[in-house]
Amino acid sequence: MKLALIGLSAVFLVEMLDNSILTVALPTIGRDLHASTVDLQWVTGAYAVVFGGLMLAFGAIADRFGRRRTMLTGLVLLGLASLATAFVTTAEQLIAVRALTGVAAAMTTPGSMALAFRLSDDDRQRVRATTVISTVGLIGLAIGPTAGGLMLAVAPWQVLLLVNVPIAALAFLGIRAGIAKDDPAGLHRDPVDVIGALLGTAAIVLALLAPTEFVNGGFPWTTTAAALIAGTLFVVRQRTARHPMLDLKLVARPLVSAGLAYKAAAGLAVAGLGYLVTLQLQLDWGWTPTQAALGMLPQVAVLIAGGALVNPFVQRAGLNRAAWLSACSLVAGLAVYALLGRSGYGWIALALVLVAAGLRVLGVVAAVNVMRGLPANRTSIGAALTDTATQVTSGAGLAVTGTILAAVFTGSIATADWSGPQTAQFEQAVTIAAATLTVLAAALAGWAFGKFRASVA
Repeated sequence: MKLALIGLSAVFLVEMLDNSILTVALPTIGRDLHASTVDLQWVTGAYAVVFGGLMLAFGAIADRFGRRRTMLTGLVLLGLASLATAFVTTAEQLIAVRALTGVAAAMTTPGSMALAFRLSDDDRQRVRATTVISTVGLIGLAIGPTAGGLMLAVAPWQVLLLVNVPIAALAFLGIRAGIAKDDPAGLHRDPVDVIGALLGTAAIVLALLAPTEFVNGGFPWTTTAAALIAGTLFVVRQRTARHPMLDLKLVARPLVSAGLAYKAAAGLAVAGLGYLVTLQLQLDWGWTPTQAALGMLPQVAVLIAGGALVNPFVQRAGLNRAAWLSACSLVAGLAVYALLGRSGYGWIALALVLVAAGLRVLGVVAAVNVMRGLPANRTSIGAALTDTATQVTSGAGLAVTGTILAAVFTGSIATADWSGPQTAQFEQAVTIAAATLTVLAAALAGWAFGKFRASVA
């Protein structure tokens, strides 16, 4: 049990640490690799897009061919992709490495929560196991910017991604030693819906490419239309295929759909807020990477200290009320940043605290609710659904904020010594982007709450 939790926790740590530790280095990467605003957006966005796009496919594969086997293969690929960072010399190469890392993460993550959920049949034990794993991951999310900023003071930015190598090795050893080989009785043998997997991936990738092309040229309307067509064909395929990759009737279950919407709101909020705060502190206020890392400490404190409060809070409030209250905290944090984030660091700290408090509870509760609503032999696809919701909306958050910044800000955002008009443009863009994130997160949380209320009425 302990070895299993160590291995599964290390898998989740890589997922949460990966982008968070890199975010604080974006200005440094921009200067070192002569990257444009869009390049910086896709340094982090490529991982989320590929991760989200392939998660369902690998979740379906894991349910059929083995969760442990798929996870171990993905960990080997993750280590190799992280090592490749040492040889990157251009922004395009880094984006390619980030995309390959997203493939590896899509192979490892679905099995992590699926196996954790099946360690016990008791919901309280499931919450505890999920809390342990999520605590390790959220500590990675919390300390990522701080650790990244401190490491940048003494080492090149490539080291921030090379740290994945020893973590992947630890995860590999823990899972190989602590988790038994896959039991054929716990798998199913329906054929993999290859066409559905391709359509789903295409829809996600195209949807996240479209906003960027509206600002930077290309074929935005063609890309948007292609995304809609791919999404429609995916739904049709899943409704008509004899063995669909994703049974849409399962997604429509109240616990599943509400949990996914909550996870989506969390992914959107955390990715978008982290991106905006990092750029504001360093590029607008002139803080060093180390200072900016220290500026994220309120988030670190809440995510780490909050672990001890999750179980008592959930037991007192109940799973569904806990989800709603934590979602309200998350939306309130975004609203504070949108309205007051340019007025002083204190407001930024408050926003970080509120969003972190919401995320700390919502991540555990939403994941457990999704898994509760699914059959036992669909747990990997269920875990894949929760992480897809998080990763796709993380990519969407980055796409929305990056696109608004690129649309409003003139010139290169990584250039030092902005002019007065450029500073005003940046602050205007941040306000618009934060307000947009607030509205989107509130809509997702409200829909989730209504979905569950309607199911029990």
